[in-house]
Amino acid sequence: MSTPQRLRIDLAYDGSAFHGWARQGGLRTVQGDLEAALDTVLRTTGAALTVAGRTDTGVHARHQVAHVDVDPDRLVAAAGRGDEPPEDALRRRLNGVLARDVRVHGVRTAPEGFDARFSAVWRRYCYRIADDPSVMDPLTRGHVLAWPRRLDVDRMNQAAAVLLGEHDFASFCRKREGATTIRSLLDLSWRRVDGVAEATVRADAFCHNMVRSLVGCLVAVGEGRREATWVAEVLAARVRDSAVTVVQPHGLTLEEVGYPADADLASQAQRSRVVRTLED
Repeated sequence: MSTPQRLRIDLAYDGSAFHGWARQGGLRTVQGDLEAALDTVLRTTGAALTVAGRTDTGVHARHQVAHVDVDPDRLVAAAGRGDEPPEDALRRRLNGVLARDVRVHGVRTAPEGFDARFSAVWRRYCYRIADDPSVMDPLTRGHVLAWPRRLDVDRMNQAAAVLLGEHDFASFCRKREGATTIRSLLDLSWRRVDGVAEATVRADAFCHNMVRSLVGCLVAVGEGRREATWVAEVLAARVRDSAVTVVQPHGLTLEEVGYPADADLASQAQRSRVVRTLED
């Protein structure tokens, strides 16, 4: 067997009908569908994808990134006898197998040292809320949350400022055994686009439920139920607060994943594998 060839796969999906990214027995997931498609096209068994960020049930992705290691001989064989590059042929054939709610936008040979998960330096999400009946569009209801009360975006931006930087976000995460909840939040800001309140949230990484919890906390400030100072209190407590609502998943979309220059991919992956701690 030839030395495996690592492929970078760029894709998008509507998460409405998926039970998240990660493979689960008996349930439809993005990973499960894409790995099955790879096995079908490449005539293999056990294709194994690594993803930049595991999205939860109902969460969408406009630009997700994954990698897979394949036998280059099988990749060439799957392309057939045409003049099309094997990577382009794989993209075309995968889209011919996959359902229309997931699309592969690009397949290419990954640079040396590339790891879709650990080489990433940030992930950017957007959460969209329609808080006015005049902007509640039935055509976008699958990825915009309808909210019954008007939100004060300025108050939400004021409250969000304390969350920026490196913190222990245990108050906003569902903890996993052996995993850290320390993250560097690079951006968290609200604006209105055609009347819809949009939160841009960018961090080096996210833990489970983090974005939806952050949004839920700020929504409480935006509708006047809490003061802006409450957000700092929640963050400092480092324990889940039952007053923080985890908003529904369908308003959340993974928009973009950032990577360093090719020469820095391997070193970034090595740094990302180190479990972080905070100095008090």
